Amino acid sequence: MNIRPRCILLVAPVAFALANWLPNDAAAADLQEAKVTQVVQEVKVLPAGGAARPATVNETVRQGNAVQTGSQSRSELTFKDQTITRLGEKTIFNVTGEGRTIELGSGQFLLYVPKKAGGAKVKMGAVTAAITGTTVLGNVTPSGVIEFTVLEGSACIHLDRVGQTLQVMAGQMVVYDPIAMRLEDPVEVDLQQELSSPLIREFRQLPSAPLIEEEIQSQHQVAAPNGDLDRAVRATGAASINTATPDQFMHAFSSLVVRYDPREVRTLVAGAVRARPDLANRIAAAAAGVRRVRGYGKDAKDYKGKEIAIPEPCPPENAFIPPYIISPLTPQVPVSPEQPPTTTNRP
Repeated sequence: MNIRPRCILLVAPVAFALANWLPNDAAAADLQEAKVTQVVQEVKVLPAGGAARPATVNETVRQGNAVQTGSQSRSELTFKDQTITRLGEKTIFNVTGEGRTIELGSGQFLLYVPKKAGGAKVKMGAVTAAITGTTVLGNVTPSGVIEFTVLEGSACIHLDRVGQTLQVMAGQMVVYDPIAMRLEDPVEVDLQQELSSPLIREFRQLPSAPLIEEEIQSQHQVAAPNGDLDRAVRATGAASINTATPDQFMHAFSSLVVRYDPREVRTLVAGAVRARPDLANRIAAAAAGVRRVRGYGKDAKDYKGKEIAIPEPCPPENAFIPPYIISPLTPQVPVSPEQPPTTTNRP
């Protein structure tokens, strides 16, 4: 009888480890120090073996040092490769020999990695996100819930010990639930609202701001006058998107989602949710149903029969991974090695 161990994921202070994948030692060395480029209220530098002191703009934080933000405080650090890390309140950022490490009990961070700067890994306790040329927002609540949003680019996020993996695209957010011990399905977000984050609004403009704006415009164009969704809704007999009945709107949306390139469905969904937030659940369910029917993978095709390249090993579909449980539930009687178990011969 086989006994499988229980896989237990404990809710603990969440650590974010950033390790950049760069082709040579010289580039990797650039990640061992960062310059403080913005300070909001109480921000301290914690030198290795020294007393904490107030952080100042333009000072360099080197390997072995840390930056700590207080209540209602924020900070920004910029590395030589122009990677930017912004820290929310009550956050500790450590510069380690391996690159960059963020240790966070709860709070928010923003990470921007330039397109040509290689990649980075963001480790959030049980969850790791791999990103390359991307801008992301992360939020960790005191209860251990993790929210991870991609503003532009994409990320491959893993639930490490269980093996659950999925791709998160620009305009999507994924949540880790420490009670269910799984990554929830990605949901579409309004990127315009994401710009209200203090880690964007209260800092200088990000180098990736034009790319984020492109994603926002794509979301808006879906429901723009005479746009795809507007024309499809009027084809059902409705005067406009706002006045369409739920059935009319869903009929219009369904007629589009089956014809959209799978790579653009997320933009269609985001635009539809933005236009009719009262139907968000039905929109998400309809889009998920189409994805299941089509299927995704290395040989997937769009509605025109064109091959779709899906990055591996990061599938766009989320699969539920059940936790391991102990079996059997009844305790077993230990047997001495010198006394092998006896068997009872039955007639």
